[in-house]
Amino acid sequence: MSEMTIRFWGVRGSIASPGEATRRTGGNTPCVEVSCGDDLVILDAGTGLRQLGDRMMREGRRDATLFLSHLHWDHIQGLPFYVPAYVPGHRLTLAGMRGLRGALDGQMTPPCFPIGLDAMQAELRFEEVGTAPVTVGGIEVRAAKLNHPGGVLAYRVSVGDRSVVYATDTEHYAVPDPHLVALAKDADVLIYDAMYTEAEYPSKVGWGHSTWQAGVAVANAANVDRLVLFHHDPQRDDDAVDAIERAAATARPGTFAAREGESIRLSARERRAA
Repeated sequence: MSEMTIRFWGVRGSIASPGEATRRTGGNTPCVEVSCGDDLVILDAGTGLRQLGDRMMREGRRDATLFLSHLHWDHIQGLPFYVPAYVPGHRLTLAGMRGLRGALDGQMTPPCFPIGLDAMQAELRFEEVGTAPVTVGGIEVRAAKLNHPGGVLAYRVSVGDRSVVYATDTEHYAVPDPHLVALAKDADVLIYDAMYTEAEYPSKVGWGHSTWQAGVAVANAANVDRLVLFHHDPQRDDDAVDAIERAAATARPGTFAAREGESIRLSARERRAA
């Protein structure tokens, strides 16, 4: 394989939070790009999707496959501003849970938005994600259901022997979620919802989010190489994100906080001769 690249276009949870206090971490809501050569998948359509779409237009990319974890606003509100979707000759596959098309059309219905999905001139396809792997060129994507109000899907994106697991908006568990541990087994990277600390979590039970401490437990149970903290609370400024990152890295060396514009590159492992 050629190099797998994971790039963060939006790392914030619940609502966009631009401003000087969040400049280093970023204020856009969830959007992650995973690419390998000409093959590319997008994870979630938060406000970070707008800038990714602009870059794709500059590069002349005409095809994209977008996997949605779930349908809450912070994960879909970038789609109406994704320019390639409006350009004839472009193709966009939207994959996720049941009811995908209706939800995406609903957010673009007056009086909430002036135009609907029918204004998009690209070729749109909608696919419900099940248990079977989905392939996009040389990229394989597998899904697992996690715990979040209304449901949520986690994704494992693999190229050859390299893999990243995207597990946003999942509820904190007393023990590592066995569905996520199975999906993330021996992954290179786990991107995990770390919206709260253990001290904050008791007042947030049922809201559908987790803690960095639970992320460490999942990463350890799944034998993940690198843990990445994601879906940062919109009220958490850069210094507070830095402090959580330091605490998590002390508990599990190598752990770091996702920041907008940063990327992770994974090269193929060297194969030993038989």
